[in-house]
This record gives sequence, C-alpha cells and structure tokens, in this order.
Amino acid sequence: MSITKKVTALAVGLGLVALSACGSSDGDDQGGGGSGTVTLVSHNSWSASKDVIAAFEKQSGYQVRVLEDGDAGQAVNKAILTKDNPQGDVFFGVDNTLLSRALDNGLFQPYEAKDSGKVLPEFRVDEDKHRVTPVDTGDVCVNYDKAWFEEHRLTPPQTFDDLIEPEYKDLLVTENASTSSPGLGFLLGTAAKYGDEGWPDYWKKLKANGVKVVDGWEQAYNEEFSGSAGGKKAKADRPLVVSYASSPPAEVIYADPKPDTAPTGVAEGTCFRQVEYAGLLSNAKNPEGGKALLDFLISKTFQDDMPLNMFVYPVREGARVPEEFTTSGPRAKDPQTMDPAKIADNRDQWVKSWTSLVLK
Repeated sequence: MSITKKVTALAVGLGLVALSACGSSDGDDQGGGGSGTVTLVSHNSWSASKDVIAAFEKQSGYQVRVLEDGDAGQAVNKAILTKDNPQGDVFFGVDNTLLSRALDNGLFQPYEAKDSGKVLPEFRVDEDKHRVTPVDTGDVCVNYDKAWFEEHRLTPPQTFDDLIEPEYKDLLVTENASTSSPGLGFLLGTAAKYGDEGWPDYWKKLKANGVKVVDGWEQAYNEEFSGSAGGKKAKADRPLVVSYASSPPAEVIYADPKPDTAPTGVAEGTCFRQVEYAGLLSNAKNPEGGKALLDFLISKTFQDDMPLNMFVYPVREGARVPEEFTTSGPRAKDPQTMDPAKIADNRDQWVKSWTSLVLK
C-alpha cells in the first residue's frame, strides 16, 4: 500500500496538492519540532484532507509540519542516515519491503498507539516491541493503458509470464528496485512467483524484452506511462507501468470530465501486497507530539479520510472503503506475498543481483 504510496497518492500527478507545512503556534519549530509542533517525515505521496488535519491540531494542541523526502526507498535511507539528529518526530511510509532495514538500524523507539487493537490482525507486526504502527495497505501491480491496447488490437497482459512475451516488447516501465518502494515490491513479487533460483532468469528475459527502468514512481507513472493524465501531457509512449491496484480510481476521480470507467486497468497476475507503517523516531525532539500523531493515524477519522487522499486501503477494522475503489480498483484476489523475515534475509542481496542483471 504504500501500500506506497506511494500507493502512493496518485493525485500528485493529477493536480492534487499535498498538505503544506504548518509552522508552530509558538514559532518554535527549529530542528523539526518545537513544543507546539509535531513533524511528520514521509515520502512524497503523503496527503491528507486539511479539515482532518485541522481537527487533529485543535484536539491535540500540536501544529502538524510535514517534510516530504522523495520516494519511499530514498526517504527511509535518509531517515536512517539522520537518525541521531532526525528531521522530525514521526516517520510515515516504511513498508514491509523495507521494514527490517528500518528496525535493524534502530530508526524507531517503542510506542503502542491507542486503538492498535483495532488494526486488522493480518497487518500487525513487531507486537512484542511496538516500534511501528500499521497505517495502510495496497497492491503493487502492473497497470495498462486501455486505449493503447484497444488501438493496437492487443490483449493487455495479465500475468508475470505475459510480460516476457514478444508482443509486449518495449512496452513496460518500472522503477529502480534499489531506490523505489514499488520497484522493490515488483522485484519481490517476481521472487515470490519464481523462487530464489528462478527470478534472475525471469528478469533476464524481461530485460531482453525491453523493460525500461527509471528512478521512482512519479517519473514512471506521470512521465513515462501513456495511460496517466500526466503521461498524456508528456506524450509518454509506454502503455504498461508498475504502479498500484488503486491507480485506476484516481484516474476517474481527478479527471475532468470524469469518465464512466477507468482509462487504465490492472494486470491482477502481477500484484504484490504492501503494508505501510509509521513509527516514533529515535531521538525525536517532540516524542509526546509524535505519540499523539501516531494515535491519530489509526483513528477512524484519519483511516476513513485516507483512501481518497493517498489511494491506499485502510488497515483499521470498520474503516470506510470508497465505492470508487470497489468499482475501478478492487484489491487483487490472490496477490504475491512474502514473509517479512525472508525479505529481511534476502532483500539486499536480491537488489544487488537485480542491479547487476538489469542496470549494467
């Protein structure tokens, strides 16, 4: 989901402006957070409704300051490098593909958020130490441009196997697995599908079939993918992109005029499930404000608001899922998954091998 995040707010490329940074009420916001300011560090897909943030600020007494720091992979790496003098109090956007890196490097301090018992059991992790709080979930999947495939009288791919077929040569763009969360999710999806020994051979075939690799999601989706609103403006020429199962609803909601159906589709046989977490940063300057913000991120108010801002699914039981998600971007029925321990044991070596195979 990140669920991405990220899934990912697809609206970044469709004209939605993310929440701007707020100064503290007492003017003391030096170093990422004075007593009246709580600072959230995130990837550049963070977004929330202004009235929802305003309600939290009124209830808690803290002004929210947001620092967006690139794609999820880049943001996590920077947070680790600055953990002794963090930029903020809470980090949001580390997902299951990168979680062990954050935990092993001591990025977070323990805190059990209020209402954590209302998070659906399948999304809970680290329950003995409570260093992270699940916030959202989503599926990383290949998206396709419906109009392009109709025009070329070609059936869109639906599986990983399809993507290496000759008819799809030079059509796919994906993100760098070493710098991008969806790029890494796509790599892990292939590892889950083909196994430890089989995924490198698959990527050799994908490379031979003309896959294009760019640094991050925003470039891939909004500049290279012909099916997105941004891609159309950029005259993009790749009708396949690694994005999210919740991408098509954004193309409906933020289009003017709105189409009856989404202009993009999802290849359900290419999906990998992500979960995004938030945590109280070690050495946070305002830990009490950070705790209040973590409580808020899994409150029903925020969880209900989140889907149509960041285009991810909530993790709280009973949270509202928008109708647009069920009609234009339903969750994958059988996504690839991987045990977090296996990701931790293999991720860095797999990324190193992937880089040698695909980028050199």
